[in-house]
Amino acid sequence: MRATGLSCGRGGLLLSENISFSLTNGRALLLRGPNGTGKTTLLLTLAGIVAPMAGQFGPHDSAQDAPLLHYCGHRNAIKPRLSVLENLRFWADINGATGLSCEAALAELGLAGLEALDAGYLSAGQSRRLALARLLVSLRPLWLLDEPTAALDDQGHQLVARLLAEHLAMGGLAIAATHDPIVLPDPGALGTLHLERAP
Repeated sequence: MRATGLSCGRGGLLLSENISFSLTNGRALLLRGPNGTGKTTLLLTLAGIVAPMAGQFGPHDSAQDAPLLHYCGHRNAIKPRLSVLENLRFWADINGATGLSCEAALAELGLAGLEALDAGYLSAGQSRRLALARLLVSLRPLWLLDEPTAALDDQGHQLVARLLAEHLAMGGLAIAATHDPIVLPDPGALGTLHLERAP
């Protein structure tokens, strides 16, 4: 994954400019910076959801290449009237059930026993875990994560770090916007890109 001279914005408003980075298999990049510096917009641009204002990035550059990636936004995209299991099956049907079974993914995320519960009754942390379970039921090499540890407790933070480490160990890539520290067993697998608001 490479970006060169990338500028991002929404609604004609430039948020960040001249972003360049290179990411190889088995590595992750953390996006840091104050609110309003375009971290979310950069992720949306890399996902092919928002068009770049300038620059190039690849290997994919449009939504038609979406099977290469997972975009997990800061909103959990959960249907409250569907059960926990039904929510995950919905995403497995859309993205392709190429990874763990839905039941196994829920167990991995600490949600075993809640499969039949309406998702609207989940706590904020449980809802985040359900959203992250989508990463495990459909295997895609690039994870784009917006505040993956939001609403999670210390145990949840450790879980996210473990999932990232396992994904990278299998040759995956990840780009995550986060204000929280993420510690991986191999510190060399983790880089940081600091964003500043465009003038």
